Amino acid sequence: MERSSVRIDAWVWAVRLAKTRSRATTACRAGHVRLNGERAKASATVVPGDRVEVRGGETVRIVEVTRLLSKRVGAPVAVMAYIDHSPKPPPKEHVALAGQRDRGAGRPTKRERRQIDKLRGRG
Repeated sequence: MERSSVRIDAWVWAVRLAKTRSRATTACRAGHVRLNGERAKASATVVPGDRVEVRGGETVRIVEVTRLLSKRVGAPVAVMAYIDHSPKPPPKEHVALAGQRDRGAGRPTKRERRQIDKLRGRG
């Protein structure tokens, strides 16, 4: 049964942008879900053609709704329900690796801490 509109939290969960329905609802309440550029309440409805932006940690998923789903479906079917406009992740060589101290080196000294902070741009 095709509907004319679906709640945004149900749609985000159904197309597998959130692991659970309650996480999708919580993301909406926290302001991590935007509908056409505006913060979306969990009860907001989506229609085909809407742009949905879901933030999760450091990742951002920007999708355009092409099909309405209210029940969770398999991944191959879920991918066909939207067009992905998400930015590509940066190449691995551009991601800074966290420095690691040698095992048994103990805690950093005050001087080393200042150097670490300077390296990270904190002072």
